Amino acid sequence: MEEKREELLNLLTSKDGLNKTVRKNTAAAFEMFRTEVRAFNDDFASYKQQIEASTEVRFTDTNSRMFEITFAADALIFTELPNVFEFSRNHDIMKLPYVKEDKDRSYCGVIHIYNFLSDSVKYSRMDDMGYLIGRIFINKEMHYYIEGKQELGLLFNNFGKNVFTPETARNIIESAVRYTVNFDLLTPPYDDMKQLTVAGLVQMQEENKTLATAKRMGFRFQADEQ
Repeated sequence: MEEKREELLNLLTSKDGLNKTVRKNTAAAFEMFRTEVRAFNDDFASYKQQIEASTEVRFTDTNSRMFEITFAADALIFTELPNVFEFSRNHDIMKLPYVKEDKDRSYCGVIHIYNFLSDSVKYSRMDDMGYLIGRIFINKEMHYYIEGKQELGLLFNNFGKNVFTPETARNIIESAVRYTVNFDLLTPPYDDMKQLTVAGLVQMQEENKTLATAKRMGFRFQADEQ
């Protein structure tokens, strides 16, 4: 077999093996998230009985790549992407000795955490917006990196050393819930709401419908200013 052909076949098999390992690890991390969110839901149910609170927390297992947890006025949606990605050559990750030693360590699967208003999900308000509050990258060695808001993007970032575990999933979930609860739905300026289209009026007249809503409402999250 000629040398170039053998090199190509080797590249094909090694890259496929890398992708399969990364996807397997990402799926394992996602299942840790799912397990820990279930546990959070169960823990709150027990706590709620003790203090006789009216706050609702509900876990919904949507499919193999998505689940959600709703609490008070919020919903957190966890999604696992099916593909493997690499960081751009200009990303800080690519400058780490850990990655320079083995470039394959920069290939990662991705898990997203979105925040929606719980009513947006409950009433299927198609025009309402959700916001990405964190995304978790998992590589072939189960090391992880997080991009996200406040502590989500600050507390868990040592890509060369941090290995994803159930405790990691639990800490990220708690930080995501804490950050989400601190988002306040801010009132938009009067001048931005003083006109209403007929389409908007018709939408409001429909059962369980309001104007498109999201926490940001076109403006900064209050938590973003802290």
